Amino acid sequence: MGWLQLRLTATADRVEALEDALLAAGALAVTLGDHRDVPILEPGVGETPLWPEVDLTALFEEDTERGHVTAALAATLGAAARALSWEHLEDRAWEREWLQHFEPLRFGDHLWVCPGGMSVPDPAATVVHLDPGLAFGTGTHPTTALCLEWLATHPPTGATVIDYGCGSGILAIAALVLGAARVAAVDIDPQALLATRDNAARNALDDDALEVGPPALLDGRAAVELLLANILAGPLVELAPRLAGLVRTDGCAVLSGVLREQAAAVCAAWAPWFAHVATVERDSWCRIELRRTRSAAA
Repeated sequence: MGWLQLRLTATADRVEALEDALLAAGALAVTLGDHRDVPILEPGVGETPLWPEVDLTALFEEDTERGHVTAALAATLGAAARALSWEHLEDRAWEREWLQHFEPLRFGDHLWVCPGGMSVPDPAATVVHLDPGLAFGTGTHPTTALCLEWLATHPPTGATVIDYGCGSGILAIAALVLGAARVAAVDIDPQALLATRDNAARNALDDDALEVGPPALLDGRAAVELLLANILAGPLVELAPRLAGLVRTDGCAVLSGVLREQAAAVCAAWAPWFAHVATVERDSWCRIELRRTRSAAA
């Protein structure tokens, strides 16, 4: 079985009407993309911003009557949509397609992230076997890569660790394979928790060494030696008092998901509890390393 894919472009003010029309005409799914490479880096809470011009891609069953769809769009929206094009797609395991472009990645000297079914060319490798599923985190994004490089050069041997915003579980699992004693991996996204549990099983991790759950999992627990938080600047600022309380005195926080122009605000939010150690930048994204000080106000 195959599929029909329809692509069209519209201005942001017509996207909602186009989506409704496409779904009414039988589309199984509609996805949106940026037509002119205008980044939306960090929307506010509750905001769903769109690019000035939007590419819409609609997926239909193979036997859909194309003329019916285009006539319905024309009747509903007139000339609001342009660059209309159809494409036939052969049926494939689409959720696995990304694996064609995901190769083993090395961080530091011997830490590797490796997709399922592949091997690494390093007999001394410490390997994280990974399938992110629908969750964020493969090691290809600069924010994740910066955190993995930090872990590779600062192995958390024997440490207690929190991975806040765990996504695929990549940082939590890397911490464990590098020697952490216990890791709590938390996220607000159920898909992330599922992916983390699946990846933990893929890496044959001890169930007692990794706890996975929503942020409430951390309520009332003892402070840890290392906090990893690869989220976004807004939550890092807003959650600073809560997250600071999860780290013991002399413990370390490694924060990422922060753009260059946001780094100062994040550091300022954490300053009442932490001393700044280092900020490392890659492709406009930053990793901030902080240490909880004895003299800071709690």
